[in-house]
Amino acid sequence: MRKWLGVVGVGEDGLGGLGAIARSIVAQAEIIVGGDRHLAMLPTDDQRQKISWSSPISRSIDTIIQHRGKSVCVLASGDPLCYGIGVTLLRHIPIAEMTIIPAPSAFSLACARLGWSLTDVETLSLCGRPPAMLQSYIYPGARLLILSAGKSTPEIVAQILTQRGFGQSQMTVLERMGGVQERIITGTVATWQENEIADLNAIAVNCIADAGIIPLSRLPGLPDDAYHHDGQLTKREVRAVTLSTLAPTPGQLLWDVGAGCGSISIEWMRTHPRCQAIAIEQNATRLQYIADNAAALGTPNLQIISGKAPSALKDLPTPDTIFIGGGVTAAGLFDICWQALRPGGVLVANVVTLEGEQTLYQWYEKVGGNFTRIAIQRAEPIGKFLGWRGMAMVTQFVVRK
Repeated sequence: MRKWLGVVGVGEDGLGGLGAIARSIVAQAEIIVGGDRHLAMLPTDDQRQKISWSSPISRSIDTIIQHRGKSVCVLASGDPLCYGIGVTLLRHIPIAEMTIIPAPSAFSLACARLGWSLTDVETLSLCGRPPAMLQSYIYPGARLLILSAGKSTPEIVAQILTQRGFGQSQMTVLERMGGVQERIITGTVATWQENEIADLNAIAVNCIADAGIIPLSRLPGLPDDAYHHDGQLTKREVRAVTLSTLAPTPGQLLWDVGAGCGSISIEWMRTHPRCQAIAIEQNATRLQYIADNAAALGTPNLQIISGKAPSALKDLPTPDTIFIGGGVTAAGLFDICWQALRPGGVLVANVVTLEGEQTLYQWYEKVGGNFTRIAIQRAEPIGKFLGWRGMAMVTQFVVRK
């Protein structure tokens, strides 16, 4: 099929700033799709059919597909494939049927204003996403470029950074970049008070830690006190070993069965923004701990399932990896997990009881695998001296399907 759908990125300078190819796509289209701001850029006497984005946007996508074969042009902001509508369209329409003409993204424009190298910054969007996502991007010296959800986003970002101990960070808000109303506002996040900000803005942050702040690594093994918990926590050293065994890869999905306070699934997701996880837990208090920890540590998109395994596992998306941190002795748990696990996937289970080890050995007899015993000792005060205190030994079972 011919390329019937054009997706044209438009800057703040409007249709007049388009190149020849983009102008041709817009001019030849029978149907124009866009937000109110983009449709208002067209001449007032333009008689062509207009489609304004609806909510949910899936309805508009369905309408566009119904016009397949006609000349349709979607007007987008900046680069349609940088957190833009082009990404959504490509989930439904093959690139073979589309022509995409990008304008400079907000990230490129911000770097040009600030003199930053785009390859050296952390980029994220808070448009339609929880602001808590920002938490996992914060570290000393980080340069952040953030697509804002609106005029209130800079204040939210400043509050998060200040509460995290990065109050001396320098923040720049860039409004309407590329247009005649462009404005740049700079300040310190701890004293940020600017409220008169345009809805269309991007945020740049140079992260500076307050004195004494210890940063949280993205590598597995966060300090135990980084979590709210009731004791049901995979301890730091064991957690680091377990995550290295789980070996998260971008785009993979983890089932964290018997999630406790959520430390395994949270640290799985912190390794890469595209890592996904589902935490399954039956205890109501721990469910709240999981939600609080996920928000505080930058993984608010962690899916939390309330229920007891194995019944709570029905109809969940196919996992690439499964971790069982509690409830291994539940009848039928292994069979359901093993059946759900994709071919080539890995199942890891940790236990500290003899009964748990007996269950794991029964699994081993069915499918093979291997065992590792993890023994950790920490130096603790004994009177006025230091002595070694052993933590409960953990038996770890690992098997690849």
